[in-house]
Amino acid sequence: MSVAFTREEDLEATAADLPDRPISPHPNLVTPSGMAAIESALASARAAYSAAQSKGDIEADRTAMARATRDLRYWSARRATAQLVETEPDGRVRFGGSVTIEREDGRAQTWRITGEDEADPAAGSVSHVSPLAVALIGKTVGDEAVVAGQSVEIVAVD
Repeated sequence: MSVAFTREEDLEATAADLPDRPISPHPNLVTPSGMAAIESALASARAAYSAAQSKGDIEADRTAMARATRDLRYWSARRATAQLVETEPDGRVRFGGSVTIEREDGRAQTWRITGEDEADPAAGSVSHVSPLAVALIGKTVGDEAVVAGQSVEIVAVD
């Protein structure tokens, strides 16, 4: 069917039918900075929801309302299940801490182990449920682990 024969509001209704953001089945462990980020995202979602409601003509922009509602549901659920974890350094790789590994080719990489919503590999943080974190948690300086099929040595733990 040609686009000329579709109704604009039908396209808007389809766009407004957004699926929920997936919620991880893993425990929602968060660092103090991760909790602050969730609180900030929840406040932003509430503001977007209020803004979408206050425009008066929700039918005119159903996509914005659907997006705001979806984000509000997601961040409310993440806040409700958040488990704040504050740990002290004990010489072991742990949640909330940083670890530096040396790969077989001599490259050194430092990673911070965080909650899922806080993880950003490009910025050097990985989720506690990532294969990298799972392989390293509990290890100490000098220990070896297998990461992505390669042996790595832990050279620093903070």
